[in-house]
Amino acid sequence: MSKHLVILGGGVSGLAAAEACAKRGHRVTLIERHGPTRTGCSYGNAGMVVPSHFVPMAAPGMVGLGLKWMWNPESPFYIKPRLDPALARWGRLFVKSATRAHIERCAPLLRDLHLASREAYQAFASEGGDIGLVSEGLMMLCRQPHTLDEEAAMAAKAESLGIPARVLDSAAAARLDPGITMDIAGAVHYPKDCHLSPERYLAALQRRAADLGVEFLWQTELREFIRDGRRIRAALTSAGEIAGDGFILCGGIWSERLIRRLGLRLPMQAGKGYSVTLPAPVQLPRLCSILTEARVAVTPMGGALRFGGTMEMAGLNETVTPRRVEGILRAASQYFPAFERTHFDGLQPWHGLRPCSPDGMPYLGRTAAADNLLVATGHAMMGLSMGPVTGAIIARLADDEPPGFDLTLLHPDRFA
Repeated sequence: MSKHLVILGGGVSGLAAAEACAKRGHRVTLIERHGPTRTGCSYGNAGMVVPSHFVPMAAPGMVGLGLKWMWNPESPFYIKPRLDPALARWGRLFVKSATRAHIERCAPLLRDLHLASREAYQAFASEGGDIGLVSEGLMMLCRQPHTLDEEAAMAAKAESLGIPARVLDSAAAARLDPGITMDIAGAVHYPKDCHLSPERYLAALQRRAADLGVEFLWQTELREFIRDGRRIRAALTSAGEIAGDGFILCGGIWSERLIRRLGLRLPMQAGKGYSVTLPAPVQLPRLCSILTEARVAVTPMGGALRFGGTMEMAGLNETVTPRRVEGILRAASQYFPAFERTHFDGLQPWHGLRPCSPDGMPYLGRTAAADNLLVATGHAMMGLSMGPVTGAIIARLADDEPPGFDLTLLHPDRFA
């Protein structure tokens, strides 16, 4: 039975859900506060699809590492001290979640979600989607021998989960990607990982959704929900009242404040990330990589090369912090000696606010806040990597079908 589904948010999760629901014959209206061409969190990221990233952000050791990094203005992680009860609660939940048992519970699910999205991206490209998909893997580049040892242990864990991984010395890493000179002790290669251009993918996804009849309401603000008992009857927006049979919340970091009046609490903090894209780099790798000690992602996109990273938690603050960008650029020349700091002169950094839950897992599924509300947010750095599978799960749930995955660990009400 066809329904009118109203999607709130036009990032990767919202667009993927819109296409998946429209494919099933539903009438879909997507509401987005920005325009169709934006610089939001889904658009300027590293474009990686990463089955290798099966460890959630809330992991043992992260609390101590975060405290250490806080005192370095160029470090990969920073929490701005402030009197904020929401931040304090988020921090308590993060500490509680950062356990070995939490990783063991989450790893198989994260693996399966990433692999399902990888398969969907490959199908999208094989159907003619020009998204710049490159399926040659990812390398974790390590400058220090002890870091390589740690990554080798992680590779062994990946292998136990069925994720192929290969530990390389520096010579073997150079043979695998001879297009770039690396100053490293070694690397771990994850051949199932891949990368693409987020801008090209989102543009193609938007076109597909439009061809399926999705109605887009750009530059439209959600003001509140209009309820009828336990159901939402309509969304009151800056463009008027939008009635629907079902509502799907995909608003990223803005999701929590959008639904407070429904009684749903989604603890999230905005994790600001930055990227800088070199349009004509002096060298161009074939594979994407993570500069492990610096926590910087490096992705070739056509003839360009993107460097991205940092997790700056300073609230809903979109001010660019130059020192944090400088940390990314400094790491580029440390790992890739052919690059100089002057190569980045004049380039404007992109920034986006990632929606970070305290346990490092997204919010995905139904909620007790309203009978006809679905939630898909809180993916942090994994929004693009989980985009297609998120859309597919939402479409199944909208049709009252089994989601295909056990969503217990992702339940939107788990911190209620």
